[in-house]
Amino acid sequence: MTRHLAIFLAFISSMLAPLSVQADSAPKEIKHLIQFVSTSGCTFIRNGSEHSSLEAVEHMKKKYQYFSSKIDSAEAFIELSASKSTFSGQPYHIKCENQPKEKSQTWLLNELTRYRMAEKLELDNT
Repeated sequence: MTRHLAIFLAFISSMLAPLSVQADSAPKEIKHLIQFVSTSGCTFIRNGSEHSSLEAVEHMKKKYQYFSSKIDSAEAFIELSASKSTFSGQPYHIKCENQPKEKSQTWLLNELTRYRMAEKLELDNT
């Protein structure tokens, strides 16, 4: 019985480990996304109005502060602070030089995936 308990506890630990890594990494990932936006030089489109990347960052930070109690991951940050208007429900878009306009949610999720892969590579190489 003790062996089964040990196997069960090892299984539970292996299932929970990625969750704790994700929770610990959320602030770092969100900080990266904000930095990524601020240095992008792209135009952000909210409710039909164009805004600079720095204006977009200020807007996202305000929404991040407002929704902070609901944000426990980078995905939640993107969903609540950087993907759509709280008032109109319209999605935000991004237009970068020599690129087609796309939803900011897609753009940020792609960057988050790229960032996570780079972090994983870095960890694997240490």
